[in-house]
Amino acid sequence: MKKALDFSGKTVLVVGGSSGIGNGIAQAFRAQGAEVHVWGTRASAAAYAGSEGSDLSGLHYAQVDVAERGAVQAVVPAFQRLDVLVLCQGTVLYKRGEFQAEGFRKVVEVNLNSLMDCSMKFFDRLKASSGSLITVSSTAAFHATRGNPAYNASKAGAVGLTRTLGQAWAGEGIRVNGIAPGLVDTKLTKVTTDHPERLKATLQNIPAGRLGLPADMAGVALFLASPLAAYVYGQTIPVDGGLIL
Repeated sequence: MKKALDFSGKTVLVVGGSSGIGNGIAQAFRAQGAEVHVWGTRASAAAYAGSEGSDLSGLHYAQVDVAERGAVQAVVPAFQRLDVLVLCQGTVLYKRGEFQAEGFRKVVEVNLNSLMDCSMKFFDRLKASSGSLITVSSTAAFHATRGNPAYNASKAGAVGLTRTLGQAWAGEGIRVNGIAPGLVDTKLTKVTTDHPERLKATLQNIPAGRLGLPADMAGVALFLASPLAAYVYGQTIPVDGGLIL
């Protein structure tokens, strides 16, 4: 088991790895011996100093705003080999911002379109290493989300993309799978976690009785990228404490 989760000598890129779930995943791979690169939107790693849910120690950072058309294609990566690509970029707009055309397109650009951009960008490297691609969507993909049509549609699209790339690239030696987090305590969920009554009501619907943590998602990411998941293709695993049961 320990040997299967040893990523020494492996190179990992976590897009959206500067904070939250992505940062937890990045640090988990680093703890298992990998050389880990992360992409974020701020100018430098130092710009995240003091930010909640952000620990860039031991990680290689690059500024890449995947929402900008052409930004992914223009990047010259700081690595040649790539064994694991984790796509954890994501955004959401509240106060019905996603019902406006501009807001809807902005969210879909980040949460869905950029997944394909990144997948194609690193296809050759993943093929060369017989690597693993992991998407991070949301359990929102499996039910309605009042007030957030773009978030919902983009996360459902990410699950579909994971299935399709999993099928299409299996013959290329690339395993594509995904994680669908439930309610995880990050800055994106503060609309719930910062309101005690709302949080209490939400926790009543989670059989595990608690919020998820980035570390919970990281454990599944390590599994999916490891030989333990060698026969898992195109699947998205809900990691939600039983929320959608």
